[in-house]
Amino acid sequence: MADAQWWRTAAIYQIYIRSFADSDGDGIGDIAGIRSRLGYLAQLGVDAIWITPWYASPNNDGGYDVRDYRAIDPAYGDLREAELLIGEAHQHGLRVILDIVPNHTSTDHPWFQAALAAPPGSPERARYHFVDGRGASGELPPNDWRSTFGGSAWQRVTEADGEPGQWYLHLFDPTQADLNWSHPEVHREFLDILRFWFDRGVDGFRIDVATGLVKHPGYPDLGYREEDLLVLTNVPDHPHRDRDGVHAIYRDWRRLAGEYDPPRIFVAEAWVADSERLARYVAPGQLHTTFNFPFLQSAWDAGELSSVIESTLHAMSRVGAPPTWVLSNHDVERTVTRYGRANTRKQPGRSGHELGPVDVELGRRRARAAILLMLALPGVAYLYQGEELGLPDHMDIPVDRIQDPIWTRSGGRRRGRDGCRVPLPWTLDPKGAGFGSADPWLPQPDGWETHSVQSQLDDPTSTYHLVARALRIRRSLGAPQELEWVVRPDSVLRFRRGSAFECIVNLGATEVPVPAGAVPLLRSDTIDVTPDPLGPDTAVWLRPRG
Repeated sequence: MADAQWWRTAAIYQIYIRSFADSDGDGIGDIAGIRSRLGYLAQLGVDAIWITPWYASPNNDGGYDVRDYRAIDPAYGDLREAELLIGEAHQHGLRVILDIVPNHTSTDHPWFQAALAAPPGSPERARYHFVDGRGASGELPPNDWRSTFGGSAWQRVTEADGEPGQWYLHLFDPTQADLNWSHPEVHREFLDILRFWFDRGVDGFRIDVATGLVKHPGYPDLGYREEDLLVLTNVPDHPHRDRDGVHAIYRDWRRLAGEYDPPRIFVAEAWVADSERLARYVAPGQLHTTFNFPFLQSAWDAGELSSVIESTLHAMSRVGAPPTWVLSNHDVERTVTRYGRANTRKQPGRSGHELGPVDVELGRRRARAAILLMLALPGVAYLYQGEELGLPDHMDIPVDRIQDPIWTRSGGRRRGRDGCRVPLPWTLDPKGAGFGSADPWLPQPDGWETHSVQSQLDDPTSTYHLVARALRIRRSLGAPQELEWVVRPDSVLRFRRGSAFECIVNLGATEVPVPAGAVPLLRSDTIDVTPDPLGPDTAVWLRPRG
């Protein structure tokens, strides 16, 4: 655990805490559930875990609406259990990364409640974006900004005298009020929150909505009807995303992280237009790493994937930062589901039946190959919980069980993200699949237990064993080598890293011969590692000849 540069080559496992493991039978995952599975994660072979928000929250948006950043939500445990988890994870050789949510707080947060009780123009309201409305009596929103979850990004409040008053900004749900980062008290508060957790041994933070903290002070209209904040767009001088002012914030955070031994680290959730904009977040003196969403969004296409890989490596090398690679997370469709569709490119703001039928077996075959591709690339790799099991989305959650606020905010047009957040299957028990003793907070699909950890541990051809073997080989490669492309057909990705490792991914419709004399190390399509031709939508790792 002494390597201060561990984050440059780490494999990091994302835990969506509500859906990982339930220890107390209330249907909700918790800290004790994570503690009970630390051995599993260490055996899988990851280097760190990233835990989604466990702070005190009304949970209107899965914990991303924070009431108290220094307290644990009672549904998950308490601060003592959190400290025990951090220590036990370290004993297993696992670093711990938490989520920090600096763009907004819950409307239940004491700051926001004080703002509601205070008059317009007060210091309490200055911590947020309270603005007078347009129209003769302020009855219209201040501008045309849209919430990521649907509808206007502004909510009008009722003042103390009972009259309609100002509007506050919420780029997500109305229960998530955007903070005003031009206010020095906001800066001080979050530096103190980071210290609070760093002092308890947390190794780093994933920064939620890292591009969104700074807003244009004039709140200008965007000029078009709808916008999804998770879409990569090229709007010049965007009024509330990827503004230059965010970088001063992160330089302060980086200085704080460097005060610790070993230094703590950050990863940014930064949805931006291109790799060059992304690189600005990890320039010297700023954040350590940032998610690579262009890779996640790419179609199952050799040309598109190779272009993203090349642009990422080029942009990150210019600023001395490691590239990162991610295929799925708690906000997007699982890879198995997306790659099983006719259109395999991520469709912003859309999911489920509206995107067409899914061939799950095709999607799983491609997902297995994609995992080998991702883990073969230099830099940092992120695995979302259940990715090692080859899980698909649950596309048929009953309407009365849908939890995502996107469903209600969109008037029932968008089902939201619940399909990728269904509680994990651990055992062959058909009731809950070992997640816990009670009905899970989101329903599991029929037959979920057949994908369980228990069923896959006994199957050497399972996705679990494929990922575990890949992680072991990846770690054994030692110091990372630069990627060197090998001449390949249009439908094939083929590259080497040094003289001892080669990866070939066949994204086409015909078989591809494995190079003569090469020693196969791992294949996505079979446990029988042979030099047989590589079939469509499969991948192989090799030790090159000579």
